[in-house]
Amino acid sequence: MVSEKIAKLINEQIAHEQYAAQYYLSMSAWFSSKDLDGIANYFRVQSKEELMHADKMFDYLNDVGGEIIIGEIAKPPHEFENATDIFEKALAHEKIVTKSIFNIVKNANEEGDFATTSFLQWFINEQVEEEASASQLVTKIKMVCDNPSALYLFDQELAQRVFTPDPTA
Repeated sequence: MVSEKIAKLINEQIAHEQYAAQYYLSMSAWFSSKDLDGIANYFRVQSKEELMHADKMFDYLNDVGGEIIIGEIAKPPHEFENATDIFEKALAHEKIVTKSIFNIVKNANEEGDFATTSFLQWFINEQVEEEASASQLVTKIKMVCDNPSALYLFDQELAQRVFTPDPTA
Protein backbone atom coordinates (compact mmCIF):
# COMPACT_ATOMS: atom_id res chain seq x y z
CA MET A 1 0.00 0.00 0.00
CA VAL A 2 1.36 3.38 -0.99
CA SER A 3 1.00 6.37 1.34
CA GLU A 4 -1.33 9.25 0.50
CA LYS A 5 1.71 11.53 0.16
CA ILE A 6 3.42 9.30 -2.40
CA ALA A 7 0.13 8.74 -4.23
CA LYS A 8 -0.32 12.52 -4.45
CA LEU A 9 3.19 12.96 -5.84
CA ILE A 10 2.65 10.20 -8.41
CA ASN A 11 -0.69 11.72 -9.43
CA GLU A 12 1.11 15.04 -9.92
CA GLN A 13 3.75 13.26 -11.99
CA ILE A 14 1.06 11.68 -14.16
CA ALA A 15 -0.19 15.21 -14.86
CA HIS A 16 3.39 16.37 -15.60
CA GLU A 17 3.82 13.55 -18.10
CA GLN A 18 0.49 14.33 -19.76
CA TYR A 19 1.41 18.01 -19.95
CA ALA A 20 4.76 17.07 -21.49
CA ALA A 21 2.91 15.07 -24.14
CA GLN A 22 0.83 18.12 -25.03
CA TYR A 23 3.88 20.39 -24.95
CA TYR A 24 5.76 18.14 -27.38
CA LEU A 25 2.68 17.88 -29.59
CA SER A 26 2.61 21.68 -29.73
CA MET A 27 6.28 21.68 -30.72
CA SER A 28 5.52 19.09 -33.39
CA ALA A 29 2.77 21.32 -34.78
CA TRP A 30 5.18 24.25 -35.01
CA PHE A 31 7.68 22.21 -37.04
CA SER A 32 4.91 20.75 -39.17
CA SER A 33 3.74 24.27 -40.05
CA LYS A 34 7.29 24.97 -41.28
CA ASP A 35 7.27 21.82 -43.46
CA LEU A 36 9.94 20.23 -41.28
CA ASP A 37 8.03 16.98 -41.00
CA GLY A 38 11.00 14.94 -39.80
CA ILE A 39 11.52 17.15 -36.76
CA ALA A 40 7.73 17.24 -36.28
CA ASN A 41 7.86 13.43 -36.25
CA TYR A 42 10.52 13.48 -33.55
CA PHE A 43 8.29 15.54 -31.27
CA ARG A 44 5.19 13.43 -32.08
CA VAL A 45 7.10 10.34 -30.98
CA GLN A 46 8.28 12.21 -27.89
CA SER A 47 4.65 13.06 -27.11
CA LYS A 48 3.63 9.40 -27.37
CA GLU A 49 6.47 8.40 -25.04
CA GLU A 50 5.30 10.87 -22.42
CA LEU A 51 1.79 9.41 -22.56
CA MET A 52 3.30 5.96 -22.12
CA HIS A 53 5.15 7.24 -19.03
CA ALA A 54 1.88 8.59 -17.62
CA ASP A 55 0.22 5.22 -18.27
CA LYS A 56 3.04 3.38 -16.51
CA MET A 57 2.61 5.56 -13.44
CA PHE A 58 -1.17 5.22 -13.59
CA ASP A 59 -0.87 1.43 -13.64
CA TYR A 60 1.68 1.38 -10.83
CA LEU A 61 -0.45 3.58 -8.61
CA ASN A 62 -3.42 1.32 -9.27
CA ASP A 63 -1.33 -1.79 -8.51
CA VAL A 64 -0.21 -0.45 -5.12
CA GLY A 65 -3.67 0.63 -4.06
CA GLY A 66 -3.19 4.37 -4.43
CA GLU A 67 -6.09 6.61 -5.28
CA ILE A 68 -5.78 7.86 -8.85
CA ILE A 69 -6.85 11.45 -9.24
CA ILE A 70 -6.62 12.85 -12.75
CA GLY A 71 -5.31 16.40 -12.51
CA GLU A 72 -5.84 19.37 -14.73
CA ILE A 73 -3.49 19.73 -17.67
CA ALA A 74 -2.43 23.28 -18.51
CA LYS A 75 -2.47 24.48 -22.10
CA PRO A 76 1.08 24.37 -23.47
CA PRO A 77 2.63 27.27 -25.34
CA HIS A 78 2.22 27.16 -29.12
CA GLU A 79 4.32 30.13 -30.19
CA PHE A 80 8.07 29.74 -30.39
CA GLU A 81 10.86 32.01 -31.59
CA ASN A 82 12.63 29.45 -33.74
CA ALA A 83 13.83 25.85 -33.88
CA THR A 84 16.64 26.45 -31.41
CA ASP A 85 14.17 27.94 -28.93
CA ILE A 86 12.05 24.79 -29.13
CA PHE A 87 14.92 22.39 -28.56
CA GLU A 88 16.18 24.49 -25.64
CA LYS A 89 12.69 24.50 -24.12
CA ALA A 90 12.46 20.73 -24.57
CA LEU A 91 15.74 20.26 -22.71
CA ALA A 92 14.63 22.62 -19.93
CA HIS A 93 11.36 20.71 -19.62
CA GLU A 94 13.15 17.36 -19.35
CA LYS A 95 15.20 18.80 -16.48
CA ILE A 96 11.98 19.81 -14.70
CA VAL A 97 10.59 16.29 -15.14
CA THR A 98 13.83 14.80 -13.78
CA LYS A 99 13.64 16.97 -10.65
CA SER A 100 10.03 15.94 -10.10
CA ILE A 101 10.87 12.24 -10.35
CA PHE A 102 13.84 12.70 -8.02
CA ASN A 103 11.50 14.36 -5.53
CA ILE A 104 9.19 11.34 -5.54
CA VAL A 105 12.19 9.03 -5.03
CA LYS A 106 13.46 11.18 -2.16
CA ASN A 107 10.09 11.08 -0.45
CA ALA A 108 9.66 7.35 -1.08
CA ASN A 109 13.11 6.72 0.43
CA GLU A 110 12.26 8.81 3.47
CA GLU A 111 9.13 6.68 3.97
CA GLY A 112 10.93 3.41 3.36
CA ASP A 113 8.72 2.79 0.32
CA PHE A 114 11.11 0.49 -1.48
CA ALA A 115 8.53 -0.63 -4.04
CA THR A 116 8.07 2.92 -5.34
CA THR A 117 11.81 3.55 -5.26
CA SER A 118 12.38 0.39 -7.28
CA PHE A 119 9.59 1.26 -9.73
CA LEU A 120 11.00 4.74 -10.30
CA GLN A 121 14.49 3.45 -11.13
CA TRP A 122 13.26 2.87 -14.70
CA PHE A 123 12.21 6.53 -14.88
CA ILE A 124 15.53 7.73 -13.48
CA ASN A 125 17.38 5.80 -16.19
CA GLU A 126 14.94 7.11 -18.80
CA GLN A 127 15.52 10.71 -17.70
CA VAL A 128 19.29 10.35 -17.95
CA GLU A 129 18.76 9.21 -21.54
CA GLU A 130 16.16 11.94 -22.26
CA GLU A 131 18.36 14.77 -20.98
CA ALA A 132 21.42 13.50 -22.85
CA SER A 133 19.43 13.19 -26.08
CA ALA A 134 17.81 16.62 -25.68
CA SER A 135 21.19 18.22 -24.95
CA GLN A 136 22.69 16.62 -28.04
CA LEU A 137 19.80 17.87 -30.17
CA VAL A 138 20.26 21.43 -28.84
CA THR A 139 23.90 21.26 -29.93
CA LYS A 140 22.95 19.92 -33.36
CA ILE A 141 20.18 22.44 -34.04
CA LYS A 142 22.53 25.29 -33.13
CA MET A 143 25.00 23.95 -35.69
CA VAL A 144 22.51 23.48 -38.52
CA CYS A 145 19.66 25.97 -38.21
CA ASP A 146 21.29 28.68 -40.36
CA ASN A 147 22.30 26.22 -43.06
CA PRO A 148 19.35 25.02 -45.19
CA SER A 149 21.20 21.93 -46.46
CA ALA A 150 22.24 20.90 -42.97
CA LEU A 151 18.73 21.57 -41.63
CA TYR A 152 17.33 19.36 -44.39
CA LEU A 153 19.65 16.51 -43.35
CA PHE A 154 18.80 17.03 -39.66
CA ASP A 155 15.11 16.90 -40.55
CA GLN A 156 15.68 13.65 -42.47
CA GLU A 157 17.59 12.18 -39.51
CA LEU A 158 14.76 12.90 -37.07
CA ALA A 159 12.18 11.52 -39.52
CA GLN A 160 13.64 8.06 -38.83
CA ARG A 161 12.48 8.02 -35.19
CA VAL A 162 9.73 5.50 -34.52
CA PHE A 163 7.60 5.10 -31.42
CA THR A 164 8.25 1.77 -29.76
CA PRO A 165 5.88 0.98 -26.92
CA ASP A 166 7.55 -0.32 -23.77
CA PRO A 167 6.39 -3.91 -23.30
CA THR A 168 6.30 -3.35 -19.54
CA ALA A 169 3.99 -0.32 -19.86
